[in-house]
Amino acid sequence: GVSLIKFLLIKAYHSTDFEVHRNWLAITHSLPVSKWYFEETSEWTLDYPPFFAWFEYGLSHIAKYFDEEMLVVQNLTYASPATILFQRLSVIFTDLVFVYAVKECCKCVQGGKRPRDILGSPSFVLAVLLLWNFGLLIVDHGSLKWRNFSFIRLAALGIIVCSVFALSFGPFLALDQLPQVLSRLFPFKRGLCHAYWAPNFWALYNAADKALSVLGIKLKLLDVAKLPKASMTGGLVQEFQHSVLPSVSPLITLICTLISVSPALFSIWHRPCGARGFLRCCVICALGSFLFGWHVHEKAILMAILPLSILAVESKDDAGVFLILATTGHLSLFPLLFTTPEFPIKILLMLLFTLYSFTSLKRLFRPECCLINTVESVYLSGLIPLEIFCELIYPLTSWQQTFPFIPLLLTSVYCAFGIIYSFFRLYGILLRGPRYTTKRKSH
Repeated sequence: GVSLIKFLLIKAYHSTDFEVHRNWLAITHSLPVSKWYFEETSEWTLDYPPFFAWFEYGLSHIAKYFDEEMLVVQNLTYASPATILFQRLSVIFTDLVFVYAVKECCKCVQGGKRPRDILGSPSFVLAVLLLWNFGLLIVDHGSLKWRNFSFIRLAALGIIVCSVFALSFGPFLALDQLPQVLSRLFPFKRGLCHAYWAPNFWALYNAADKALSVLGIKLKLLDVAKLPKASMTGGLVQEFQHSVLPSVSPLITLICTLISVSPALFSIWHRPCGARGFLRCCVICALGSFLFGWHVHEKAILMAILPLSILAVESKDDAGVFLILATTGHLSLFPLLFTTPEFPIKILLMLLFTLYSFTSLKRLFRPECCLINTVESVYLSGLIPLEIFCELIYPLTSWQQTFPFIPLLLTSVYCAFGIIYSFFRLYGILLRGPRYTTKRKSH
């Protein structure tokens, strides 16, 4: 079913990500490894880790049977029908790996083993939440209590990580190109935020700075001529200086990120809570990086939503957080599909996934229990008028030409509150311990 929808969306709008990956296919296919991270004919230089570069290299040998012209580095913005078709199909067929991973994850879910209850079982609900995840549908398609045991697991995990690192970066270490690769992986000159602000702490920081600068000008406390020229609301990927608040450097974002995840790491080390406690810690770390990282992409919210799906089908508390985070995070992806033909598609897919998430998770637990409270419900309801204003009303106003970034700003700021709230809710669940986790109703 999911693959069918993706087939139907083959001719839908595609974002600049398609040109990005076409260029990476061309780079890895046409050039020797020693030049992959030096090639800069296109502005979309190769800036993903080596394993992904090798993945592109493998795909390029299939792409040549669709259209060899897409593999020419100089063919910038090349987008023949065969090129688009190949890129769509490559995503659909590589989904088979994800399907297998979902199948294995569902085996780990407890309960719901009776065949007659299969549609309402935790494993079935989890499969739907993962395979039909709204974010995955539109992204790239439309655009440990025993301390010694903990140490053993940590050592095993460390060996795996080091082995992967060695395989990935080994060839570039041998070529003495590690500094060049790292300069591409950490492009600090692209600025604090992406062109469309990810709904994180820095979106609130930027909005506060913008509001203070406007207020300062109105009150004649600031001189317009002395304000920084590079605008953070210009829709460009660039470095900029804040007008009123202190400007943020990459080091500051690193410190903030480490501070945000340190309590979770400390807690999981001193009070291991099994695999699920470790997974919850991973979700918190993913959110910490999303909220305080440098130049975060809005799509990175999926790195927290997807693993939280596993916890949501086994814990009432986690289910409540999942509903808030998924609804808010998914709506924050709406600006990625901004053309008129895709508007009803994204609304329909979002509604279907959200309704299923609320109804299925509520059935997994006691029907009379509320997964979210009144305040949380009011906040989520506010997403409806926000979307109506940004998508339908604002484009009809004269402000659209003068202040085109306003809908993006409002979406980022409003969604940022929900994601930050989810972050603290998850911390509360982690720190107070698993004894407070509400059990699923018995079948």
